[in-house]
Amino acid sequence: MSIKTFFISISLFSLSIGFGQNETLFSKATEYYNNGEYNKAIDNYMSILESGQHSASLYFNLGNCYYKLNSIGPSIYYYEKALLLDPNDGEILNNLAYAQNMRLDAIEAMPKTEIAKIYDSTVNLFGIDQWAYLAVAFVLLSIILYLTYFFLSSANKKRISFITSIFSISLGVMCILLAYLQQQQEKKNDPAIVFNKEVKVSSEPNQNSDVVFTLHEGTKVNVLEELDGWQKIWIADGQTGWLLSNTIKKIKDF
Repeated sequence: MSIKTFFISISLFSLSIGFGQNETLFSKATEYYNNGEYNKAIDNYMSILESGQHSASLYFNLGNCYYKLNSIGPSIYYYEKALLLDPNDGEILNNLAYAQNMRLDAIEAMPKTEIAKIYDSTVNLFGIDQWAYLAVAFVLLSIILYLTYFFLSSANKKRISFITSIFSISLGVMCILLAYLQQQQEKKNDPAIVFNKEVKVSSEPNQNSDVVFTLHEGTKVNVLEELDGWQKIWIADGQTGWLLSNTIKKIKDF
C-alpha cells in the first residue's frame, strides 16, 4: 500500500468513525428529548455541531429543545437556521410561527408597492444557480440557432432562426442580470436574532448616544454594518439604529 493510499484510508476511516459517533449522539439526544431532558439533548446536538456537521433537522431539533425550555431567542434562532437550509419545510415554518408568537415585539412590516412586489417575485423566481443555468442554456441555444442560420436555404427559415437566436441571447443576458440582482439582494440580507431579554438601540455606535427604540429577545433584525463592537441594524418597520454586537446572533453564521 502506498503512503498516499494509506493516508486516504486513514481519512476515510476517521470520517466513518465521526459519522458513527454523530449518529450515536443524535440518537441519544432524541432519547433525552423524548424523556424531557432538554438540556442534555442540547449538549448532544451541540457536540454534533462542533464536529462540523450541519443539517436542517439538527437545527430544527435544537429549536424544539429551546422552545420547550421557553428560551425564545435560541428557539427562533435555530428554527431560522433550519429554514435557511430547508426553506419549504412546513414543520419548520409551523414551529417557527409558534415561537414567534412568544416574542414581546410586534413589529409591522413596511407595506411594499406593487412595483416592489413584482420586482421581488421576478428576481426570486429562481435561485442564483438556476438563473445561471438558464443563462447558459439560452446562450447555447442562441449559438445553435445562429449556426443553423447558415445551413438553411429558405429565406423565411433563415429569418426565423436569426430572430430566435437574438431573442435567446437577450433572454440569456436577462438571466445573468437577474442572477446578479439576486446576489446583491443576498449580500444586503444579513439577518440576526436578538438574544438579550431587552436591548436598547442607540442613534450612534457609542454608550452616550440617545436611545431610539428598544427590542426584546427573539426579534429578527437585519445587520447593515459593523463598527468597533457595534452593529447597525434595520427592522421590518423601517427603523434603524445601533446595538452592541454581543446582543444578537447572525443566522447565516455556520
